[in-house]
Amino acid sequence: MKTSDFYYELPQELIAQDPLEDRSSSRLLILDRKTGEMEHRVFRDIVEYLNPGDCLVVNNTKVIPARLMGVKEDTGAGIEVLLLKRKADNVWETLVKPGKKARPGARIVFGDGLLKGEVLEVVEEGNRLIRFEYEGIFEEILDRLGQMPLPPYITHQLKDKNRYQTVYAEHDGSAAAPTAGLHFTPELLREIEEKGVKLAHVTLHVGLGTFRPVKVEDVTQHHMHSEFYIVEEDQAKLINDTKAAGGRVICVGTTSCRTLESAAGEDGILRAGSGWTDIFIYPGYRFKIMDALITNFHLPESTLLMLVSAFADKETIMKAYEEAVKERYRFFSFGDAMFIK
Repeated sequence: MKTSDFYYELPQELIAQDPLEDRSSSRLLILDRKTGEMEHRVFRDIVEYLNPGDCLVVNNTKVIPARLMGVKEDTGAGIEVLLLKRKADNVWETLVKPGKKARPGARIVFGDGLLKGEVLEVVEEGNRLIRFEYEGIFEEILDRLGQMPLPPYITHQLKDKNRYQTVYAEHDGSAAAPTAGLHFTPELLREIEEKGVKLAHVTLHVGLGTFRPVKVEDVTQHHMHSEFYIVEEDQAKLINDTKAAGGRVICVGTTSCRTLESAAGEDGILRAGSGWTDIFIYPGYRFKIMDALITNFHLPESTLLMLVSAFADKETIMKAYEEAVKERYRFFSFGDAMFIK
């Protein structure tokens, strides 16, 4: 299976640069994965496609304002630091630009000295381990100094930080939003629950590996970056009870899907717990828990496009993408959505 098998033509102007004013007014392509039939709706119509007894699984991770603009303490040269992964209390794995200015021992100052950092070492893929020094609470300082780490294909400035968060975001830790969840409003979630659909929360802190291109032509040779997930005991029970009662488990986004598929046994039972996952789902994969998926439209040749192609069959997905391009859907993080049932 080749990476190039997952290529499609996307006009640049279809890449959504800004979120819509009303989250739930995005368009929604309904795809029946067995028949290939498609319908065009509006996202808030999702309620019509959910049944009492179903369980909607959301990822309640919260994006941290992980992009910091600083200067080198000795030269005053500008330097950009992106927080990727907390390794210890004040030590983070980071992506630094330009890397040549960030050799071990280099000191970086942010926000007139409110926050300082020292490069400890260079690790895998040229990332840097940085130890931070500050007074007070790190999260509060980050909130003051940091910017949202928007994906590279979004060139517009985000006016409201909260628009790159889901309305149910709770646990700090992501470098990117679980974007399928951006379409939900509190009112829509209430309507869904009133219909008798249960809501389960899991956590997967999304890393920037999400945006890393697949650089190998043989799909099976690609290695995913690991991400931290948590499945609480009561949420695992809620999901397992749904399956046992014959309801559908519907994942909101590929991150919820990867969390469930990582934490489930071969018997299809979801285990509570936490850990790191580098699960890579591509065609040929047998799903253990997920019955349906709400997802955005993904980049050509991306691991996310491979995941949805594993769920619905590659030809069916590529036809749906062709249709979405033809119908001028908006693509990627701030774009429209698809419900694969």
